[in-house]
Amino acid sequence: MESGLVASHRLRLPPLPSATAHAHLLRHRRLALAATPLRLPTTTPTPLRQPAALPLRPCLKPLRAASLASPAPAPAPDDSRKFLGVDLLTLKKIVPLGLMFFCILFNYTILRDTKDVLVVTAKGSSAEIIPFLKTWVNLPMAIGFMLLYSKLADVLSKEALFYTVIFPFIAFFGVFGYVLYPMRDAIHPTALADRLLASLGPSFLGPVAILRVWSFCLFYVMAELWGSVVISVLFWGFANQITTVEEAKEFYPLFGLGANVALIFSGRTVKYFSNMRQNLGPGVDGWAISLRGMMSIVVILGLVIASIYWGVNKFVIDKTSLPAVERKKKNKPKLSMGESLKVLVSSRYVRDLATLVVAYGISINLVEVTWKSKLKAQFPSPNEYSSFMGDFSTATGIATFTMMLLGRVIFRKFGWGVAATITPAVLLATGVGFFSLLLFGEPLTPLLAKFGMTPLLAAVFVGALQNIFSKSAKYSLFDPCKEMAYIPLDEDMKVKGKAAIDVVCNPLGKSGGALIQQFMILSFGSLANSTPYLGGILLVIVLAWLGAVRSLDSQFSSLAKEDLEREQTLKAETIETTAQVVGTGNGSLNGNGATPTNGAVIKPSQEPESTASEKSGQQSQ
Repeated sequence: MESGLVASHRLRLPPLPSATAHAHLLRHRRLALAATPLRLPTTTPTPLRQPAALPLRPCLKPLRAASLASPAPAPAPDDSRKFLGVDLLTLKKIVPLGLMFFCILFNYTILRDTKDVLVVTAKGSSAEIIPFLKTWVNLPMAIGFMLLYSKLADVLSKEALFYTVIFPFIAFFGVFGYVLYPMRDAIHPTALADRLLASLGPSFLGPVAILRVWSFCLFYVMAELWGSVVISVLFWGFANQITTVEEAKEFYPLFGLGANVALIFSGRTVKYFSNMRQNLGPGVDGWAISLRGMMSIVVILGLVIASIYWGVNKFVIDKTSLPAVERKKKNKPKLSMGESLKVLVSSRYVRDLATLVVAYGISINLVEVTWKSKLKAQFPSPNEYSSFMGDFSTATGIATFTMMLLGRVIFRKFGWGVAATITPAVLLATGVGFFSLLLFGEPLTPLLAKFGMTPLLAAVFVGALQNIFSKSAKYSLFDPCKEMAYIPLDEDMKVKGKAAIDVVCNPLGKSGGALIQQFMILSFGSLANSTPYLGGILLVIVLAWLGAVRSLDSQFSSLAKEDLEREQTLKAETIETTAQVVGTGNGSLNGNGATPTNGAVIKPSQEPESTASEKSGQQSQ
């Protein structure tokens, strides 16, 4: 049956009395085509013309032709398939990212433990090298690397940049394990370092050791850069590139838990390779074999990371379907050093928050270097030192995993003040115990002997507990407390205060401890002679930290209360305004209002013109 529109058009066409005859003639010609040749008609029939007053709609004919010429489009693939309540497309991105993150953190734990073993237990070196190494080698190379990275980012694609950065790391660690470390006696200038130390004095043991074991120091720097470059820049940059905000909110916290699982397993791996020396014969360099095995794992997992990155870009990510979102740059002020200090001085709240950041960085550095010097005294062999660091990494992973689960409970039940106080309080308790064992451990020797320990071993265990808790508390308590403290501030102080802390306090906290230790070592001759003074400095810093927490808690509570009252007032005003517009609250409209056909509510002051004219007419009457 023809549509009404087509039928109406045909009714309006000029009458054709010979329409039936033409149809019969066409059927007759089709049957006779095979038997008779085609003959052109002698007369051309008059074409049908439409009336000028009633043209056909131009959309009819193309639509019918398109429907006849092309088949119905195939149904679009269903991208909403789910597994365990998660979209499959999301899982295709999150699972490889999680595996990448696991491999990166697994490598980082091995490298972090190995770098300390190399520079602390090396002949002619000690833990005194660490503060000089962090300040005068690690920091300049980190700055230079980031400048080079910025230049490469301007000329290379994102994929090429990823491979250009990660493959030199993989190659270096492989070359170090199989070439540089076996050749250490040939490439290290031991004789030159001995002459320098003899002329400069024992106070310069740390700076001279940087030259003496330069290849170990290069490994130390590359291991530190793996944590800052591969984790922070490469991985998180790639993750933020391919995930949406909703996916990040749901799965990024799981990456943190997965990182601690990697810490646990990598600690067991370090422990296994470090104990290989027990099964080797005399005269065999057990640490060289252990190092070769661990660097082989680092190289293999590095290639796995690159392969996952390639596979995700090749088979998972459709670059044509990625949303081209233009992100507006935040107006985050880049304050100079003087402007940052002015912001810090002008606000008591920001000063207290800055004290937290600086105190944490200095406290960790003061205890960590002193602890590592005692750790070498207790475990002078590289294999023994590395084996203990494997247990330390495993314990850190377990503690951090547990604290991340308990952190939410602490915040919910006890509030910001208690959560912010836990970190400095425990650091104070363990710090007092650690330095007391170092300074006054001799009278405790008989008591500790009953437990099979010496004062040195007890100090090593207490220092390990302090370092384990400090690392676990950073992610579960300290960082959330610090970020929550910015929330009640007004927008101007929130932006400027955070910028000031980033410019001044973060670098000061990281380098402050190292600078204090360098001054003490050069002044008193060694780290051991500086121990009493370092303990006193730690006590002062932690007490100042606790005072800042107490002061900040009172200010934070009042600002948070004002913020909550402001939100409640705004919410009440919104409800009142909505009630006035919509009705009395029971869903019925006010008698003075009306609802037009489009659903908009008309207030008494917004009456229709007809109603207003009728009222004016009634008033005139």
